Amino acid sequence: MKPIAVITGANGFLGRYLCRHWARKGYEIVAIARHRDGWSGDGMFLPWDGKNGGAWELALEGAAVVVNLSGRSVDCRYDEENRKQILESRVDSTCAIARAIRQCKKPPAVWMNASTATWYRHAEDQAQDEWNGEMGEGFSVSVARAWEEAFFREVTPAATRKMALRTGIVMANEEKTAFDVMARITRLGLGGSQGSGMQRISWIHMDDWLTALDFLLANPLLDGVFNLTAPEAPTNRKFQQLLRENLAMPIGLPATATMVRLGAWLLRTEAELVLKSRWVQPMRLKEEGFRWRFRTADSMMADLLTRRGMEAFFTHPGRRAMGARVWATAT
Repeated sequence: MKPIAVITGANGFLGRYLCRHWARKGYEIVAIARHRDGWSGDGMFLPWDGKNGGAWELALEGAAVVVNLSGRSVDCRYDEENRKQILESRVDSTCAIARAIRQCKKPPAVWMNASTATWYRHAEDQAQDEWNGEMGEGFSVSVARAWEEAFFREVTPAATRKMALRTGIVMANEEKTAFDVMARITRLGLGGSQGSGMQRISWIHMDDWLTALDFLLANPLLDGVFNLTAPEAPTNRKFQQLLRENLAMPIGLPATATMVRLGAWLLRTEAELVLKSRWVQPMRLKEEGFRWRFRTADSMMADLLTRRGMEAFFTHPGRRAMGARVWATAT
C-alpha cells in the first residue's frame, strides 16, 4: 500500500511541483485546494474553501505526511481587504487542519506547515538563523508571526511531528514566477541593482526545496522551525550582476528605491518584496547534514536557464535521481 501525502494549496506554484515530485517517488497524492486550476493532475483532487471542514478531512486519516501550502499570494497591494485575506487564508487553513488532525483515529505522522523567511528583520549586518535570528516588524512579519503561532499553538496528537518551513524565494523557470520575472526584466536591460543594492536575497532552487522536504520527512527526530534557503544569500547588486552574465546581457540600468516603489505601485504589488534585506541562513539543515545541489546563485541560474516549465524540470537529464539520498555531510 502506498504512503499517502496530503497537500493543501496543491494548485499553487509550490503545490503542483510537490504533487508531481512525491507522485514520482511512489506516494498516493491527495491534492486539496479551492479549485483545480494549476493542479498538476497527480493523484486525487478534493475541493476545500481553506477554512471549513468537509470530506477532505477524511484524507488525513493515517497519512504519512500533510503539507499545508494554503495562503493568498502576497504579490499584491497591501490594502485593507488584501491584508485581511493574506492573514486569514494562512491562519484559518492552519487551524482547520489542526482540528481535522485532532479528529483522526490514526493521525498523520508528519505535518509540515508553510511559513516565510520574511519572519526575520531587515538584515544587512549579519545572517539570521533559527537559533539567533531576530524577528522583524511590519505587516508581513505580523502575518508570519500569527501563522506560526497558530501552527504551534494548536494542540495535535503527540504522534504527529510538526515542522514550520520558513522558505525563501523558490526558484524555478516557470512563467510568472520570481525567476521568470527577474529574467524578463534583465532581458529588457533593466537588470541593474535595485534600491541600495545591498539588501540580501535568500532563495532556494526548486530541486533543493523538494529534496529538503524529503530530508525532513525521512528524519524522525526533527521538528520545529527550519529555514529553507540556499546557504548563499548574495546582495541584490551581486545577484543582478550574475543574472546579467548568465543571460549575456551587458546592460543593466539600476533603479533607485523611489523608482522601485513607483514600479511596484504601477504593477499593483509591494516594493518590500524587492527592498527588504532577507539574509537568512539554513543553520538547522546544515547541522543535520543536508546537502544542497545548488549552493550558489550562479549555479542555480545556469541550471534553470536550461529547463523551462514544470515538464522540463522533471524530465531534465541533470535532475537528481529519484530516491537518491540527500543526507550526507554538508559541503
